[in-house]
Amino acid sequence: MKRLIVAAAIGNCVHVAGVYNFLKFAEQQGYETIFLGPAVPIKKLIEAVKKHKPSIVGVSYRLTPSALEKLLEELKKEIEVNNLQHIRWVFGGTEPTADVARRSGIFVAVFDGKNGDEATINFLRGGSTNHKQRVFADTLIGRIEDKFPYPIIRHHFGLPSLEDTIEGVKKIAEAEILDVISLAPDQNAQEHFFDKKYDKSLDGAGGVPVRKEEDLIRIYEASRRGNFPLLRCYSGTNDVFKMAEMLLRTIHNAWAAIPLSWYNVLDGRGPRDVNTSIRENQQLMKWHAERGVPVEVNEPHHWSLRDAHDVIGVTTAYLAAYNAKKMGVKDYVAQFMFNVPASISPKMDLAKMLAKIELIEELQDENFRVIRQARAGLASFPTDLLEAKGQLASSAYLSMAIRPHIYHVVGYCEAHHAATPEDIIESVKIVKAVIKNSMFGMPDLTQDKEVIQRKEQLKKETRILLEAIKSLAPYSLDPLADPDVLALAIKIGLLDAPHLKGNKYAKGELQTKVIDGACYAYDYEKHRIIPEEERVERILREYEKSAIEV
Repeated sequence: MKRLIVAAAIGNCVHVAGVYNFLKFAEQQGYETIFLGPAVPIKKLIEAVKKHKPSIVGVSYRLTPSALEKLLEELKKEIEVNNLQHIRWVFGGTEPTADVARRSGIFVAVFDGKNGDEATINFLRGGSTNHKQRVFADTLIGRIEDKFPYPIIRHHFGLPSLEDTIEGVKKIAEAEILDVISLAPDQNAQEHFFDKKYDKSLDGAGGVPVRKEEDLIRIYEASRRGNFPLLRCYSGTNDVFKMAEMLLRTIHNAWAAIPLSWYNVLDGRGPRDVNTSIRENQQLMKWHAERGVPVEVNEPHHWSLRDAHDVIGVTTAYLAAYNAKKMGVKDYVAQFMFNVPASISPKMDLAKMLAKIELIEELQDENFRVIRQARAGLASFPTDLLEAKGQLASSAYLSMAIRPHIYHVVGYCEAHHAATPEDIIESVKIVKAVIKNSMFGMPDLTQDKEVIQRKEQLKKETRILLEAIKSLAPYSLDPLADPDVLALAIKIGLLDAPHLKGNKYAKGELQTKVIDGACYAYDYEKHRIIPEEERVERILREYEKSAIEV
């Protein structure tokens, strides 16, 4: 039988957007399609089916349910008289008309919009027509492949109460709204889970107070319902290998999120020095790679959140991917956090992300695959909840220009309060509407002249900074993956950020300013942008001078 679909809006229904969209999805899955148009009489539909002999017939109706009952009675008789029962008949409409369609006994699948376009795509790919019997992929790559061309959806979740978190996970899973629940343990858990040196006054600060393995197992079991979302969790800031092994064993950590140069004395989130943490973080990447676990290196946004200029954001994005590849990671999750700093303009933000993407994806080969993950920056959200919803939608729309495989939703309420299950469900629905609209076609913002110009400038200056870092160890076999070299680059200020001022483990002398929507290294005394070549030459001269004096 042909992989052909014939579809129409029947009776007097002229609403064809849904059926037309269904056919577009079918074409993406390799079907040939014939659209008969609006208000098609049953007799005309049957004639077309007999003529073209399709494998699937799509029927749409979005008007009065009582009128549909009579139309479907006629359709059922015509199907029987013409021996067309072997064809797969499907229906799309509103919830009330879908109920009528289900009762008719004609259709192998009925779509009412409640389960999203993903259900339609799953059906066209040969998946179960019964949503309740659908099997959901239990790996990151499997989920991405199942939902393509839509991104999978992730959200951060963890309440100050373990019991509330468990109940919240149940609600979120049953809502079938998220593909990935990103578990947020409190800082006590991240740093002191194994040594038990908890600061009781900080219990629940920043997330759920996980205190024993059974807590994680209970959270995982709570997620085994609805659409069976994947779970993942940030790495620890101390005893990192014990934490990684436990997360993989208890919640089947979907992918690891590991910094390159953070979670240590730089940010006060752990006791490790910079050299030690880079070395351990590299080995943690390797540990996951050996077990086939995808890895995200959540590095560049840590610099941008501390107001480092855009060149450092792009450079550290490349360094993160480079080090992951060197450690044997095959599936690399590259996070692109938009809106950092919050005052960056949409065009310049997109240019920065495109520069990151083009440089990172130069590293791709048969053993290294880049998975794009986009999200909004938390600092960009206003405390006014209605304005925050606008920011959530705006950032998501811009992010879709990079065609992410994962969209990490930041709850619109996060600048006001920690997201409840209800907040998460609402936030995800807002973003899903934006994503769906973008799939109908959007202006190609990546081809904007200003965006391209800034992207190329950032790539050029990033290469200057990377060469400067390499020059710190001219005899090193691989300076960009050498913990001592990277730590030195931070110490002397090649990698720096304004918020590191006063930190004895970094230079902390960089000053930056947002000009025309882009973030630059800036000389406030002379009121001018400092070109990256000039900045690194000055730093290297000072370093060489100090080395000679020593």
